[in-house]
Amino acid sequence: MLLDVVYSINGVPIRITDERWEHIVDARPYMAPYYDRVLDTIERPTYVLRGDAGALKAVVTLARKTYLCAVYREISSNDGFMITAYTSDKIDKGKIIWPKRKSY
Repeated sequence: MLLDVVYSINGVPIRITDERWEHIVDARPYMAPYYDRVLDTIERPTYVLRGDAGALKAVVTLARKTYLCAVYREISSNDGFMITAYTSDKIDKGKIIWPKRKSY
């Protein structure tokens, strides 16, 4: 069942299903209170990183050296879905694709 649809920075609708959210919370119970924050992370990330196998990783800072990561895939310009979400103490800044870094 579809829980929500949010829009990525590319304007692509990203589907969040009850199955996916349950999977996330079953694997990482600490994520349960972060549902709304995960949705906000996809829509208003601080960074977007290149993920594995074509996925994208939206990231916001929760606290000093604590990041919330929401991983999703854009299938087309009209469809996408959330894969997982978790917190991390580091991100690979070499994989940042948005915002684009200035070259000097």
